[in-house]
Amino acid sequence: MNSEYLEQIYEHIQDGIIIMRENREIVMMNPAAKRLTGWRVGDYVPYCSYCMTDNRKEGKPTCYLIANNEVPSFLSEMPTYHGENIDVEMSTAAIYSDSDTGETEYLLVLRDRETFKQAKEAAINKKMIRALTEAKESEHKRLARELHDGVGQSLYSVSVALKAIESFVHDNAELNNYISEVRKELQKVMNDVNAYSQRLRPHSLDQLGLEPTLHTMIDTIHKRTPGLKIKLTTQGLDRCDPSVEINLYRITQEALHNITKYAKASKVDIYIKKSNTHIYIMIKDNGIGFDRKKTQNEGLGLKHIEERVDQLNGTCKILSKIGEGTSIDIVVPRWRPKDD
Repeated sequence: MNSEYLEQIYEHIQDGIIIMRENREIVMMNPAAKRLTGWRVGDYVPYCSYCMTDNRKEGKPTCYLIANNEVPSFLSEMPTYHGENIDVEMSTAAIYSDSDTGETEYLLVLRDRETFKQAKEAAINKKMIRALTEAKESEHKRLARELHDGVGQSLYSVSVALKAIESFVHDNAELNNYISEVRKELQKVMNDVNAYSQRLRPHSLDQLGLEPTLHTMIDTIHKRTPGLKIKLTTQGLDRCDPSVEINLYRITQEALHNITKYAKASKVDIYIKKSNTHIYIMIKDNGIGFDRKKTQNEGLGLKHIEERVDQLNGTCKILSKIGEGTSIDIVVPRWRPKDD
């Protein structure tokens, strides 16, 4: 049983494992080592870039790791079968010594550093995108507050002043009509400022939470597109992390924007469930559907949804079929992910 277990590890571990003779002839190697280097049993392990350029003293072993048994691992470049060098982390250990011949066999372990570097770069990029998104949302929040509390209040003061002026000019019909037109135009501007403020950052999101804010957005869409029925169903949805709330709001906003613009749907079902650890969202429409493969270069809205879900360390599945509508299934942690 133990032998089978070790064999499974040997076959499936991602690190390259090589057993070589003292002359560096390969005796055994696992599949990961073959994929990484392209070498085969019977080949000779080449020296790494460090050993090839090291000014060795006479009598000193050629291999740095064999010469320094106390060094647990070593970073260098190793030539592969096609002549290219790969960044690897190497470690060696003497595992067998023939008492008759004095020949020693060595275990060589290779870990691909290129994959590690790519994963690290991806993590840094993800962190940068998250920071930029949060900075943008913070700026939206500031601008929305200034529009609402600053410009909005100033316009309201002007409206009150016009009412006061209007009370003193009862006998001037022409001036009354003019003031009335100004008040209508002022009201239009106030409505526009409020709409811009809501688009930047809904005030109710910070004050009341995600569910009331989504209901307000749905009511607005109903007024604009009365032929589209949107049903929001929630379970256990109370307040959660602010950054999670704003991202889920933007995700739903983007999904509904895509539906009203492209789907030609008459019905949308939104279901949100919050558990102790995660939030589950399903947005499903009965629209015309689409072929995701044909819209990969054009579907920026869908990419933005996936990017926001990724920033929350969640998963997103977008399923669509021509003539059968679209379903977006999302699972995210209820708390903001910690920075790596």
